[in-house]
Amino acid sequence: MEARRFLQVVGEAVSTDFIKNRNILSFEEYLGLFLQDPRRQARSSAQYLRDVMDHFGVEEVRHPAGGKMRRFKLFDLVEHDRDGRVAGQEEVQNAVYRLLGNFVRAGRVNKLILLHGPNGSAKSTFVNALKHALEVYSREPEGALYRVNWIFPTEKLVRGSIGFGGDRSGAGNLETYAHLEPENIEQKVSCSMKDHPLFLIPQEERLKLLQQACGAKKDEASDGEADFVLSDYIIGGELCGKCRRIYTGLLSAYGGDYLQALRHVQVERFYISRRYQVGAVTVEPQISVDAGVHQVSADPRQMTLPAPLQNLVLYDPHGPLVNANRGIMEYSDLLKRPLEAFKYLLGASETAEVPLELFVLQLDEVLIASSNEKHLAAFKELPDFASFKGRIELVRVPYLRRYKVEQQIYDAQITTTAVGKHVAPHATEVAAMWAVLTRLKKPIPDRYKGEIREIVDGLRPLEKLYLYEEGKAPDRLGSQQVKELRKHLETIYGESDAYPNYEGRSGASAREIKTALFNAAQNPNYRCLNPLAVLEELEALCRDKSVYEFLQQEVVDGYHAHEEFVQTVQGEYAERVDGEVRDSMGLVSERQYEELFERYIQHVSHWTKGERMRNRVTGEFERPDESLMAEMESIVMPRSEDPGEFRRGLITAIGAHRLDNPDAPTLDYPRVFPDVFRRLRSHFYEERKRTLKRNAENVLRYLSDERHLLTSKERTQVEQTLQTMQQRYGYCEHCAKDAILFLVRERYA
Repeated sequence: MEARRFLQVVGEAVSTDFIKNRNILSFEEYLGLFLQDPRRQARSSAQYLRDVMDHFGVEEVRHPAGGKMRRFKLFDLVEHDRDGRVAGQEEVQNAVYRLLGNFVRAGRVNKLILLHGPNGSAKSTFVNALKHALEVYSREPEGALYRVNWIFPTEKLVRGSIGFGGDRSGAGNLETYAHLEPENIEQKVSCSMKDHPLFLIPQEERLKLLQQACGAKKDEASDGEADFVLSDYIIGGELCGKCRRIYTGLLSAYGGDYLQALRHVQVERFYISRRYQVGAVTVEPQISVDAGVHQVSADPRQMTLPAPLQNLVLYDPHGPLVNANRGIMEYSDLLKRPLEAFKYLLGASETAEVPLELFVLQLDEVLIASSNEKHLAAFKELPDFASFKGRIELVRVPYLRRYKVEQQIYDAQITTTAVGKHVAPHATEVAAMWAVLTRLKKPIPDRYKGEIREIVDGLRPLEKLYLYEEGKAPDRLGSQQVKELRKHLETIYGESDAYPNYEGRSGASAREIKTALFNAAQNPNYRCLNPLAVLEELEALCRDKSVYEFLQQEVVDGYHAHEEFVQTVQGEYAERVDGEVRDSMGLVSERQYEELFERYIQHVSHWTKGERMRNRVTGEFERPDESLMAEMESIVMPRSEDPGEFRRGLITAIGAHRLDNPDAPTLDYPRVFPDVFRRLRSHFYEERKRTLKRNAENVLRYLSDERHLLTSKERTQVEQTLQTMQQRYGYCEHCAKDAILFLVRERYA
């Protein structure tokens, strides 16, 4: 394509988009737009941000506390930012959404939201996700935002009057200067505060218009399609100091002619931008106050204003608070600043006003701050904390306690492109498991009574990890104990929430784990980013106790035993590799397990009902086969379980599953009884250990210089095994060899 043709195509697209998005309007055109959808145009910053969260939708995700929890999809917007996704933290999402709802009902943002948690718990990532969603939404038709500019035409256009008095014939009869060509504009004055265009309507008339158009009053939710409350900002907001003086000067010059003054108003659409600090601003720890003013009329460029306005002393506000107006303001590590630097937030967070030297800033922005737990604890000890307490909403952001959710962080960032080599299966998983194990705390048995107390007291770190992740109870427990444990899962998950040293406050942070993963990728002993290299890095990390505070914790019944956790995770990795290699060898199909278990269930079902069943061979009705049931139970039933209770528990679980899934054509036994099928597989492969060892050694020979020693049949079997490992589990030849070598050494030696 030729350069000129390319530019013409791009130019046409940009022009079409500009007109389609209605970027420039006169005040009359904006008022028409407002009347088409008044609620959308009359939103405050809290209403706007809540609509952003609603816009991208929600989904239900599994959660240990309560089974299901709402997740907002805006925290999954990672099209061009691999660090932007927030893994987990559904409690935080819902807490912030509830607070925004409170601000909407109150009519203004009257508190600062303080996200607090350990370093590296995704506080900043959480706010960045909100900002990114704001940027995306502001470019949608339903997310359009508008502000005020002042346009002054050239002397040539208005025949010497520059828009004031004199002869208004000819070009001076323009109804608006908003759409003038650039060569006909002498001066354009923008509003730094991004004042809402409705502020150009006097308050009394504005309130009548809002009530009539929006069908809602302040503090009064409508019965329409959605609740809507008029905010203080929209009802009582006024033009900033600079715009007010320009507006007053125009009215004076035009002899009080309101419509003539509005000719100079240009309503411009603006877009939220983190890069250019428009409606989304982050303030790092600093000493200065976050707003100020400078004199505009001292600027030589302002001398091009019409003569009646040149005598005005105009002051323009500036600073982060000004840039963030009508959006979101983030105070990163707020409590690292000297207290005097943010005392203004006492009033600003409650009244949405900040007094400056010459006038008072009126703000409409959501204030979000972050702090780690140490600084928050120190802040609580200060005498001034009592003043702040009623103006701050604390939202805890702990470390994640579910390893598969933690793994999502690393899977998004530790990619083949990022590390420069293939990422072997389970490399990020072992890192996530170890990280979560370091964060878990021993349950508090004194909070429980009866049988559950002993069960909770006996929970080991690995058992607790699987309980949180899958709701999986330890295999050693009987069916009644499993029911009791799952019934108290929500209590166990939240038992330390009321304590300062809550579960998820200490442990390895995602930042430290990512560093270990990147270091493991440089291990010269492996061609891939191998789980074994990751485990080596975690072992090295455990030796540096002077750097990482969580490594100095006292070991309590196996909890906080961080060096031992490396071996624990290695054992879990061996289990996974063992299962994948066995499956890839194809020694038995999953359907065989199901047929065997289905036959057992048939006998159990008749046993629980006291019925006889037809013998498939003789056709006679006989009692259920006790020997068959006992043989199966010797494999899949926990040792402490009573056979009768175990059988009845299976039938109850099947009945409950059918009630929850009435439309399912068949019963998915592996899904309903994952623990049973895991024990079945382990039993089968334990009996065939020699065959497995021989096959694994054949794979190693095939991948080495001894391939010629294998028979044709053995080579075919090895090739099928490697193909399955690659297609089903994501291994390459290098990491498959490393995994099988590790397996032979650990399990089959």
